[in-house]
Amino acid sequence: MTAIFGADIGFYRAMRLGSLEVTAALALVAILAARPRVRAAADVGSLTPMEVQLDVRERGARRTVTLRPPCVIGRTSEADLPLRDAEVSRRHARIETQNGVVYVADMGSSNGTFLNGRRVDDVIELREGDEIDVGTTRMVVTSVRAG
Repeated sequence: MTAIFGADIGFYRAMRLGSLEVTAALALVAILAARPRVRAAADVGSLTPMEVQLDVRERGARRTVTLRPPCVIGRTSEADLPLRDAEVSRRHARIETQNGVVYVADMGSSNGTFLNGRRVDDVIELREGDEIDVGTTRMVVTSVRAG
């Protein structure tokens, strides 16, 4: 009887170890999937012609704009996408491309740039459906394609 009981303990111990390994592997995959799409600023350099379409929601109004990076978003009239938001810096954020990938970066703005709720501290890849917040203005990326 103890031989059977001893075998059962060995089986449960082996199963528990297997379960811990599976749990650790799943946790690692979740961490890797949740990593932000950050790129080093030095990696963004050569430009590939792209078009980015944004749904801009500013001060209760809504408009759709199409930009060809590189472009600057800001409060100044010289910006490629000028905004009338008092919380937006004159040169707030920029959108750039490299090898067919579109990136957003903050330009040292006072209130920061946010992508999907996370503060942009480096150059981050943009994808369709992403939300960019500058000041009280929200821009939703509706299209990213070769231009």
